Amino acid sequence: MKYRIPTKAIITDAGFASRYLPITKTIPKAMLPLGNRPIMQFIVEECVEAGIQEIIIVATAEGKPIYEDYFNNSVNRIRKQLASQGKEDRYEPVQKVLDFPKITVIEQDPSYPYGNGSPIASAQRFIRDDEAFVVVYSDDVVFGGSDVKTLIESYEQHPDARAIIIAQEMPRDVLDKYGVIKIKDEEKRTLDNIVEKPAIEDAPSNLTSYGRYLLTPEVFEYLNPSNTGLDGELWTVDAITKMAEHGDVYVETTAGEWMTTGDPKNYFLAHLKYVLDHEKYADDAKDFVKNH
Repeated sequence: MKYRIPTKAIITDAGFASRYLPITKTIPKAMLPLGNRPIMQFIVEECVEAGIQEIIIVATAEGKPIYEDYFNNSVNRIRKQLASQGKEDRYEPVQKVLDFPKITVIEQDPSYPYGNGSPIASAQRFIRDDEAFVVVYSDDVVFGGSDVKTLIESYEQHPDARAIIIAQEMPRDVLDKYGVIKIKDEEKRTLDNIVEKPAIEDAPSNLTSYGRYLLTPEVFEYLNPSNTGLDGELWTVDAITKMAEHGDVYVETTAGEWMTTGDPKNYFLAHLKYVLDHEKYADDAKDFVKNH
């Protein structure tokens, strides 16, 4: 079956983020900043750039009202104060957030097991049976390109795809830290499976997988509580591997640079890269690091 080109994206941020405690007991991990914007906004902007018309954010019970406030609260008292001071331009970034396409925030279904597949399964009711859709993990940021756009363009070329995943080439000495892609057909660039954290000498390629996927509704056949895998969790990669057994799952290489923000060290490095590449005070930051 051929599915409609995606117009919807599911963005997931429903984990506990325990490596960030205590701050994440109050603030969702994807609300941590890169510059003056939260990580979640970067993800939303990547989707919007690709033409996505509807976004479903899957959050924890504690995170849901925070995301709803961020994407919907017009803070009129601040706008009026800025207007009275002749500083209306400072409100423009807020208006940009308010002008995003439709964003719906839902809580992950508490009946599902832990695992990165559960937020996707929780959003199934928002996906029609005849449409493909995009999934983005909010702790993966991409600089210098839109993976979502790459996914959609690839699907236009491969309407037979059961799924499409994004990969990034990584140095061989770090492959034991990631999910590594084994290619089934080199010419077609289709997936055989993903080997999670292989021994370096056993890595089937230098292509690592991360949280950028185009999926079809067939994935929901496998994203259910009866299909838990390692550690009793529901894994997206397991479902994608099952799909690859029954049809073509294509692999695309990112046009940008992927960095994870899934732990404090890598979040800091991603934030530092953003500051050095984009902020007016980048030279001051460089001088500070050099002199300390």
